[in-house]
This record gives sequence, structure tokens and C-alpha cells, in this order.
Amino acid sequence: MALRMDNVGIVVEDLAAAIEFFRELGLELEGRAVVEGEWAGRVTGLGDQRVEVAMMRTPDGHGRLELSRFLSPETIADHRNAPVNALGYLRVMFAVDDIDETLARLQRLGAQLVGGEVVRYEDAYRLCYIRGPEGLLIGLAQELR
Repeated sequence: MALRMDNVGIVVEDLAAAIEFFRELGLELEGRAVVEGEWAGRVTGLGDQRVEVAMMRTPDGHGRLELSRFLSPETIADHRNAPVNALGYLRVMFAVDDIDETLARLQRLGAQLVGGEVVRYEDAYRLCYIRGPEGLLIGLAQELR
């Protein structure tokens, strides 16, 4: 049985700002579209819906991030500021070559370091969580060689 993860979906309010942030991180915009109609609502269980979607791809082509902005129906819950020990999906983790340089670029776009520091895990990784656009929790990991 072949299996690969296709994408991770994130619902946002400001699609343009989210695209800019993830471009700065290094993802490439694969495409944008409006997904709407009864067929889409059958997939999500929301009925008739209209959603603006941007698909972002990692430079290696193996991972994708689907950013969605719901036009209808309206969003009904907000989990963006949940603490890291909340149940459910937690965060997306990205491997980066230089965590300090990446963090500096993302902080210019408003990213905030969670916990106030980049932490070293043994001689293997430097790690941190940041709050990105709209408070989204994102992990950064730099493998130490």
C-alpha cells in the first residue's frame, strides 16, 4: 500500500498575509482558486460553501500547505491561540537550514517567539515555536550537523 501525506490545511482570515508569510518562510505558491458548490460541501459536511484557497508547496516538492479563507459559511470557532497542550492539531513543523536567519525574517512579518528562546535538543536540533500570521503556531527545527 502506497501512502504519502498530500497537504495540511489551515483556515485563515487574511489569505494574502498568510501567503506572504509562508513565501517568506520558503514555500512557493502553487495556485489559487475559489472552491464552491454543493460537491465541495459534501466533502466537508458544510453544505453549499465558497472558499478561497491557496496551495503552497515546499521547495523540495514533497509537502504542501493549503490555506483557506471561508467566504461562506462563516467560520464558527477560533483555535489559533490555544496553548500548546490543547487537544487537537497542534502545529506545522518546518525544517530550516538556519533557524536564526529564518526567525529574523519571519519576525519582520510579525512572528513572535513562543517561550522567548530557541532551544537546543542534545547535539541533534535547535528548535522553537513561533506564532505566525493570525497567531498560528508554527515550529522551526534546524538539524545540527
